[in-house]
Amino acid sequence: MTAEFAAVLPAVLVLLAACLGAVQVVGQHVRLTDAAGSAARLLARGESAHSAAAPLQGLGPSATLTVESQGTFICAGVSAASAFAPFAAAGLVLSARSCALAGGP
Repeated sequence: MTAEFAAVLPAVLVLLAACLGAVQVVGQHVRLTDAAGSAARLLARGESAHSAAAPLQGLGPSATLTVESQGTFICAGVSAASAFAPFAAAGLVLSARSCALAGGP
């Protein structure tokens, strides 16, 4: 039984690390979605792009903000490399997009 446990333990540890990394990536995506919504609302109220980038401060140095206008809506897109090193090494980039009605309160 000890030999089987020793053979299976590395696979279980890798699986556990991948699951914990996935939870971290999901949490980062939630933060990106929140930042995109905040940026879209700020831009829709007429704030500058510099002040609308304030919600990106805690997302890391790779976080970028893109702004586009679609009719009466202002849309903000936020993207950043994964904060979990193995996923970042694989090139995983997370992104979120949110829109708000321009000229709103």
